[in-house]
Amino acid sequence: MAFDRIDRQIMDLLQADGRMTNVDLAEKVGLTAPPCLRRVRALEEQGAIRGYHAALDPAHLGYTITVFAMVSLKSQAEADLAAFEAHVDSIAEVRECHMLNGEIDFILKIVATDLKAFQEILTTRLTTAPNVASVKTSLTIRTTKELPGIPVAVD
Repeated sequence: MAFDRIDRQIMDLLQADGRMTNVDLAEKVGLTAPPCLRRVRALEEQGAIRGYHAALDPAHLGYTITVFAMVSLKSQAEADLAAFEAHVDSIAEVRECHMLNGEIDFILKIVATDLKAFQEILTTRLTTAPNVASVKTSLTIRTTKELPGIPVAVD
């Protein structure tokens, strides 16, 4: 998909503030409200804008632990990969799941309320999952950068 300067500005601004009104957005990109809204709707229909969400503070909701788990599977057959992905999709605390190229098959970002809760997830829901060969975990000590979305080149 080819995006012009205004499309990229719209995506950049909405990525930074998804609650921005259409009137404010239109003003910032130099359009009137109706054509700006048509562009936003077109970007949504094309799938360039996948959705809107609120960024919640995990600690305020009791999630004080973030762990990255590197998972190796016994088989990488497509059916086994899909089964593992479906399994982790059912675990609410798994917030991200990325299939990797190389020695590790998947990396998961997992949140938990404390170490005991994480251990419960690890020992009853992750290491026991079908086709899991091994799980290596790393507990996050500090997060210095956590940006949502992607960089948008705006001319």
